[in-house]
Amino acid sequence: MSKTRKHDPYAVLKLPDFRLYVSARLCITLAMQIQAVIVGWQIYDMTQDPLSLGLIGLAEAIPSIVVSLYAGYVADIVERKRIILVVVAVLALCSASLLYFTLDISRVLLLYGALPIYGVIFVSGIARGFMGPAIFSFMPQLVPNKQLYANAITWSTTTWQAASVAGPAIGGLLYGFYGITASYMTDAVLVLLALLFFSMISRKPLPENANPQNLKESLQSGIRFVFGNQIILSAISLDLFAVLFGGAVALLPIFASDILLVGPQGLGMLRAAPAVGSVLMAMLMAYYPINVDAGKKMLWCVAGFGVCMVLFGLSRNFWFSLVLLALSGAFDSISMIIRSTLIHTLTPEYMKGRVSSVNNIFVGSSNEIGAFESGFTAKLMGTVPAVVFGGIMTLVVVAFTSVKADKLRVLDLTPEEAV
Repeated sequence: MSKTRKHDPYAVLKLPDFRLYVSARLCITLAMQIQAVIVGWQIYDMTQDPLSLGLIGLAEAIPSIVVSLYAGYVADIVERKRIILVVVAVLALCSASLLYFTLDISRVLLLYGALPIYGVIFVSGIARGFMGPAIFSFMPQLVPNKQLYANAITWSTTTWQAASVAGPAIGGLLYGFYGITASYMTDAVLVLLALLFFSMISRKPLPENANPQNLKESLQSGIRFVFGNQIILSAISLDLFAVLFGGAVALLPIFASDILLVGPQGLGMLRAAPAVGSVLMAMLMAYYPINVDAGKKMLWCVAGFGVCMVLFGLSRNFWFSLVLLALSGAFDSISMIIRSTLIHTLTPEYMKGRVSSVNNIFVGSSNEIGAFESGFTAKLMGTVPAVVFGGIMTLVVVAFTSVKADKLRVLDLTPEEAV
């Protein structure tokens, strides 16, 4: 192997536009995490029905999936910054609506119950369906060298996970000590800050496309690219089924309220625990990136995630549950960074919006669909059996993928070989 340049863990943070980008991601992720905690607790408090928690995820996933392919096409033909600004503005309106519903002057929830909240989540699902491909394809435009992609993805992930640590904790504490109105007000302010930071990033022209296509041809080429690349397809599929079966986040209000008996403050800690593990692992990977045997390590980490979910479902100790959730976040962080790095590396710049949209259908919306699956199975078989079943199914998926996806199993992401 040829001698490589010394690794600089802070390389992309020296770029002004990238710093604005991660600041915006910090604010928007904080806002979304606070909102998720408050909406989940509010709806469960109103309904006392685990299925109602799953419906939150479904209300967001359906519109996101429906618009995703078209959103990827738009991200490849429209300036990506412009898309992001429009989308974040829509999310600001959604946050303002949730805030309005809680004010004394509003009688919306008294008249219609939780339905208006589901309506706002539906609209935010459309917006987030467009935001995913735009942000995914915009980030590489802020990085001048492909060799910095892994570093950029690691810091972007670290920022996202850091906000995911703070967001649920802030949401739970705000709800518990200051009430629902203060919580939604904080959410709205953070979205407006994200809009400000995104607006300050310099404009970036679209990458050149030597073979422009119409809508139908463009969508077909993006789908063919993903399904024709075993490494990308198997990595995306692995994360899809792991999150679909193994995620227990949607059921955390039940664990906090009825099983671990820790209230909204404890719910904030439970929601934050996976992100604590994830951000610590992402920071470690900024210094020690995983390149050699990346595919094998990804498979082992998804298996570790499944084991954590099984043990979490069986745990009755709050602190042990927090440790298990933190470990699950650490395993998930490794898998996510490897998957994002290989997709960015293997996908042409002019096609990243469409490939991201396919990835969003598989992985991005799997969190919301997984939330519905968790709520449905909890309704069917009980909360604890549902979580244990999901963890076991994750292990089955890993075993199947390791046998069938031989190219992923031998994947190596060293700079000389990542093409």
